[in-house]
Amino acid sequence: MFAVSSQILNLICTYFDFYCIFLSGSALIYLKGPKFLIYVSGALSMWGDRMWHFAISVFLIELYGRNLLLTAVFGLVVAGSVLLLGALIGDWVDRNPRNKVAHASLFIQNISVTLCSIVLMLVFSYKQRIEQIWDGWLTVVCYTVVIVLADVANLASTALTIAIQRDWIVVITGYNRGHLAGMNATMRRIDQVTNILAPLAVGQVMTLASNVVGCGFILGWNLVSLLVEFFFLSRVYRIVPALSVKAPVVELDQVYLQSTERRRSQGNCNTSLHLKEITDLPLCLRRFRWLVSTCKDGWRAYYRQPVFLAGLGLAFLYTTVLGFDCITTGYAYTQGISGSLLSLLMGVSAITGLMGTVMFTRLRKTYGLVNTGIISSCLHLGCLLLCVCSVFAPGSPMDLSLLMPYNSNSSTDFGRMPLLPDRSSIHWTNNTVLFDNVPSGTEPESYTSIILLFLGVITARIGLWSFDLTVTQLLQENICESERGVVNGVQSSMNYLMDLLHFIMVISAPQPQHFGILVIISVLFITTGHTMYFLYAHKAKKKRKLR
Repeated sequence: MFAVSSQILNLICTYFDFYCIFLSGSALIYLKGPKFLIYVSGALSMWGDRMWHFAISVFLIELYGRNLLLTAVFGLVVAGSVLLLGALIGDWVDRNPRNKVAHASLFIQNISVTLCSIVLMLVFSYKQRIEQIWDGWLTVVCYTVVIVLADVANLASTALTIAIQRDWIVVITGYNRGHLAGMNATMRRIDQVTNILAPLAVGQVMTLASNVVGCGFILGWNLVSLLVEFFFLSRVYRIVPALSVKAPVVELDQVYLQSTERRRSQGNCNTSLHLKEITDLPLCLRRFRWLVSTCKDGWRAYYRQPVFLAGLGLAFLYTTVLGFDCITTGYAYTQGISGSLLSLLMGVSAITGLMGTVMFTRLRKTYGLVNTGIISSCLHLGCLLLCVCSVFAPGSPMDLSLLMPYNSNSSTDFGRMPLLPDRSSIHWTNNTVLFDNVPSGTEPESYTSIILLFLGVITARIGLWSFDLTVTQLLQENICESERGVVNGVQSSMNYLMDLLHFIMVISAPQPQHFGILVIISVLFITTGHTMYFLYAHKAKKKRKLR
């Protein structure tokens, strides 16, 4: 009996050893595979981006004292540059080999951040001396250099995101929709986690040490990340042969010249004269004409896509104050919400965002991609109804009389309190802000309104991120390879344009008593965006039935 038991035990141990060897082999294959390398590279890139986006905002405020001017200028420059150059960036991604695009974007992004960090370290270390040179104009030059370098880094980051997350992933998955959905969801989960942890990490360094040490930390991270990402992306490019094959992009100049030649052969002398005028133009003017033509054709390509309405609907979701940015947290500050509670709510919102990515993969597998977008839209809008209810709930500070220019109540201290607080009351801890020194008397009579607001914002993120992933995959699946870059570049431009509108809304109605109006306008924009998606879904289903 003992011998039989011993043999069974030995057999179990043998099978267990073989199982461990199999697992270790499978794990090793996965760790060397393209998906894992893309995940690690993406995590490093996102971590660096999140640290930098948080830190540069803090640095600009520290440089300019209690004024938010530099931060506002930086935000305007970043949004404006992507809005104007998004199509050109996407066209550049389409026209060049994938490895060169990824390596160039990665190099420009990290080197720009490194140089910007060096300039910031010098400014923080020798600020008083710099202010005395050229009657203070050297300080202006330093501010300009910092903003320009940071903007270049953001443009390069946009190009890298388009290349890797909108093109490489599609090729790596072999155009398999299930695998593509899984990779998209995983990348978004990584983004959600880094969005919380990366700013906390660099914020602790800046708080416990100094801004100079914080700049040095970011500098070192970017140099190390540059080497690791470069190696990993090169490895992926080598082990996935399909990445080296790219559909050719027809040159716009070539198309234009061919069309004009065709018209000339048909006897149109005016066309030949026009062609001669173009060829006689100086090189710089011809280049400028080509850039304008590229932008125009990029927007036309975006408009003629079958998923145009879905992409435009996603862009409309950016015109909102219902997110964990400085606007919403500034409003919460005026309503007496503590910094510790805000940080807790932000953590819960990250969890609901992760739930949205999980829900997306399951819904897509069960109901299909188009229906997943419909379900996600309904869930998103349903949760945002809580935010609308908060506007009229007890404790809401909304007072429409403050919109009257000569109303006497608007002259009170509370009426003049902006959504963005003074620099002295801010503790920077994440991609949002936490506040101390809450003014006495600002606590509402009831917290029902603020509870409904944040309950709606937090729960809505489940549907929001599921919908975002749906539209992202629709763009990946339905755009031809030769236009994938330029269309996604224009999509980035649209996102930034609609994001600018929400800041214009806040500038137009900056008081806490106006926030309820901003909530209603935001919900209207979001409803419009989802309505566009519903129209797209209706057309897509109708087209499918005709087949």
